[in-house]
Amino acid sequence: MSWNRQQIVELVLARLSEAAPQAAEEFHLPRTVKSFTVDDLLPIELAQAIAQSFPPVEKMVLKHHLGELKYVGVQMNEYESLLEETIYAFQDPQVVVAVGEICGIEELIPDEHLYAGGISAMVKGHFLNPHLDNSHDFERKRYRALNLLYYTAPGWSIEYGGNLELWDDGPKGKPRTIESRFNRLAVMQTDKTSWHSVSPVLHEGTRRCVSNYFFTRQPVDGKKNYHVTSFRGRPEEKLKDLLMQGDNALRQVVKETLGESVFKNKHVYKKD
Repeated sequence: MSWNRQQIVELVLARLSEAAPQAAEEFHLPRTVKSFTVDDLLPIELAQAIAQSFPPVEKMVLKHHLGELKYVGVQMNEYESLLEETIYAFQDPQVVVAVGEICGIEELIPDEHLYAGGISAMVKGHFLNPHLDNSHDFERKRYRALNLLYYTAPGWSIEYGGNLELWDDGPKGKPRTIESRFNRLAVMQTDKTSWHSVSPVLHEGTRRCVSNYFFTRQPVDGKKNYHVTSFRGRPEEKLKDLLMQGDNALRQVVKETLGESVFKNKHVYKKD
């Protein structure tokens, strides 16, 4: 069966409506990193089709530096159309409103350019260190507000690693683990205290994810600020943590002085 964007939108809306009371309660718990999950988001046959649509990692871009190791893809017209249909289904105005109502955030703005969004794949040995996402969009006009992560690796188990970690007590504390379970949607707020990471992948398979960011014109925590993507070492990574803090500080000064043209993130969907 072939699926189009409107069909996916209607299915997402139906499941969000059903899950909304519990999701809202979860999101508004007194935790530093606000989040909620919705399991079994889509019919199993559609979820499996999305998983099968992922390109081989050789057709993706490897991001490799001290803080992360993973494959990413953002030029969606190079991949199977179902992936693009799925990504932009999450950006449908009705879906955006539904997510905003769960989180209590008005006037969310989706990102058609997929700045730092798109698809990702992680294989054994890949990881993402504790970090804060860049506070703004690529034009530095809007504040990053929510990260939507839809997990698409059939049969993935928590023991395989590659799980989302939310550091409610900061990068020196202990993380709260959200399993990257197949057909699960995880939504987290992104602000200057929302430290998060992905645990190292321990399995020979591939952990896959579809991701979107929503923005707002004013910061969701009410605190206007600008910060670059900032990585930290895990509590046991003392030297790595010092190196990362130095790198964060340098990039912050350079970008505040010279603007976004320096170290510009090329991770955007170029539709032209």
